[in-house]
Amino acid sequence: MSAYAAPHAARDAYRDNAVLTATPAGLVVMLYDGIGRFLRQAAAAMEDGDRPTASARMQRAEAIISELQVTIDHERGGEISGRLAEIYGFWRRHLDAARLEQDPVKLRQVIAQAAELRGAFAAISG
Repeated sequence: MSAYAAPHAARDAYRDNAVLTATPAGLVVMLYDGIGRFLRQAAAAMEDGDRPTASARMQRAEAIISELQVTIDHERGGEISGRLAEIYGFWRRHLDAARLEQDPVKLRQVIAQAAELRGAFAAISG
C-alpha cells in the first residue's frame, strides 16, 4: 500500500462507518452535503468553461436528488413529503436550465436551497 493510498483508505473507512451508524435524518444531511459539494464543483467548472467536468459533477448531484425523490415516504410524510417532492422536482428543472444556459447562478440557487433543507434535517437528527 502506498503512502498516498493509506489516507484515502482511512477516510473511506471513516465515511463508511458514518453512513452505517447514521440516523435516517443524518443520512439525508449527508446527501444534502453531497448535493452542495458536487454543485459547487460544477459551478466552478462551469465558470472555467470546463463543460465535461461541470456536467459530470451535475450528474452526481442529480443522482443524489433522484435517490431523495424515490425514497420519499408519501404515506407517512403527509404534506411535508409532497412539498419535498415539489422541491426536488424544481431542483431537477433548475439544473436542466443551468446546464442548457451554462449558468452557475442557477446552480448556486439550488445549493442555497439544499443548504436550508440540510439545516432543518440536521436539527432533526440532533
